[in-house]
Amino acid sequence: MNYFIGLDSGGTFMKAALLDRSGHQIAIAKVSAKVINSKQGWVERDLDALWDDAKAAISKLLTTTDINVDDIKGISISAQGKGVYLLDKNQRNLRNGILSSDSRSLDIVERWQAEKLPEKIYPLTLQTLWTGHPVSIIRWLKDYEPENYEQIGAILMAHDYIRFRLTGEVHAELTNISESNFFNANTGNYDAELLALFGIDEVFSALPPIIKPDQLAGYVTPEIARETGLKVGTQVFGGLFDVVSTAVCSGIDESADSLNYVMGTWSVTSGIADNIPPLDYRYVYGHYVVDGQYIIHEASPTSAGNYEWFVDYLGQNGEFNHQENEALVAALAPASSDLFFVPFLYGSNMGLGLKAGFYGLQAHHSKGQLIQAIWEGILFCHNVHLDRMRVRFPDATSLRVAGGSTVSNVWMQMLADLTGMSIEIPCIEETGSLGAALVAMAGAGEYPSIQAGFKAMHVDIKRFHPNTSHYEQYQRKYRRYLQLVAFFKAFEEQKYD
Repeated sequence: MNYFIGLDSGGTFMKAALLDRSGHQIAIAKVSAKVINSKQGWVERDLDALWDDAKAAISKLLTTTDINVDDIKGISISAQGKGVYLLDKNQRNLRNGILSSDSRSLDIVERWQAEKLPEKIYPLTLQTLWTGHPVSIIRWLKDYEPENYEQIGAILMAHDYIRFRLTGEVHAELTNISESNFFNANTGNYDAELLALFGIDEVFSALPPIIKPDQLAGYVTPEIARETGLKVGTQVFGGLFDVVSTAVCSGIDESADSLNYVMGTWSVTSGIADNIPPLDYRYVYGHYVVDGQYIIHEASPTSAGNYEWFVDYLGQNGEFNHQENEALVAALAPASSDLFFVPFLYGSNMGLGLKAGFYGLQAHHSKGQLIQAIWEGILFCHNVHLDRMRVRFPDATSLRVAGGSTVSNVWMQMLADLTGMSIEIPCIEETGSLGAALVAMAGAGEYPSIQAGFKAMHVDIKRFHPNTSHYEQYQRKYRRYLQLVAFFKAFEEQKYD
């Protein structure tokens, strides 16, 4: 039997899973991941600490199983997208990594928007423009850390950096770099004219060679083999943007009858298509794992991370009692409260600079009503994305949902009732690790493609059907939520008057 390691670098944990060719998880190891919030809006990660987490997860994994490392035929990585992880001109770490949830470049993006730059670049990149994009962060470095900007030797994203540390080889993986705004969607490569529009053309030479997800990127070096327990020469493959990894493991395809929902730190709604029709709305298009196909998605950091933030206030000993919280919410009538929560703790999907908050909070409100409002607000943010995506995918009748929130039956029923769509939850413990392992399987020749590997695996589906009697109640409260956010937006805009 051949085995494969899928490494999943997330915002909370670094996970390493060992899987066989059938997708059966033999073992998994998790290491807490740490971010640095030294200033308002800054979200960074120490690069050596990131690599230490990856090494620790792999080493821990290998000690939990008696599988011979000679039988591990490949390793790959699924990781958060965008942000920047920099090497200097001597391939050494250059400052902390900056994550996609970082908003330090807000003033730059606001200026670009005023200059109508997003409208200029979209026909070339098929991307929107916001603070977490590599181009926005690189421009911030040019303006505020010119000494670091001048030393940039390679611009990487999270899985590119981890792969570099495993192999010593520098590459940029396609599904992630295609959504960077460095990348011209028409030519399928970097575009120096794009960089000139952003005023960062000096770093064009720092953009690494592009590789596909299942393309061989290099081999585990002797030094890393000693430090992790891996075999020298173990094959390392390109990897995946974690949004793509989750889409693969959801089983959605170009048939367009299902969309993929991710409920984690980020709220993500994705669909798959093989064409780009003329539409008024600017959807985000990235390269998918199938040649000629695109992943189309809407995303914002407005999902379950906003709920996890409250653990110190509504939890115990640093954790939620999920059974208790579910029971509290289940005892309440659906969408019956006048209490609203706007989940913009980490950013907004309704405008730059909008802040989070409760509205309607009064002394009589209970813990259960607070949790209900938080859950509703997160679902409403998801629904903003879904409303837009339904224009692009009008035949979608079901949502394939992934993320930690799926353990809550009450929350998933709320989602079904709000959307009027069937909710389907693939019973996969770790979609990021499985997606990365599928990449390694395809790259090593175990399957003819990543999708073929997934289709060969049996995945059970848990389903929730909408209660139509609750649909209008949720939609009525959702419309009020949109009105409330519009008021917040108008209030925020007054500071510029």
